[in-house]
Amino acid sequence: MLITINGQTRDEHEAISVAELLRRLSLEPRRVAVELNRKIVRRAEYEKTQLADNDSLEIVTLVGGG
Repeated sequence: MLITINGQTRDEHEAISVAELLRRLSLEPRRVAVELNRKIVRRAEYEKTQLADNDSLEIVTLVGGG
């Protein structure tokens, strides 16, 4: 299954959820915003949202500061 993350193609050998993808990328779910096929995915939906072949994601890391 091919997915595109922030413009880069990634091959996943099995269907996975947004939450699993974030784990594989070592990203903390509370510190990112995820857009799947141009629609924002609510954090509460990360576990339920399954990725499919040719999906496109934008993952933005939130950075705090002052």
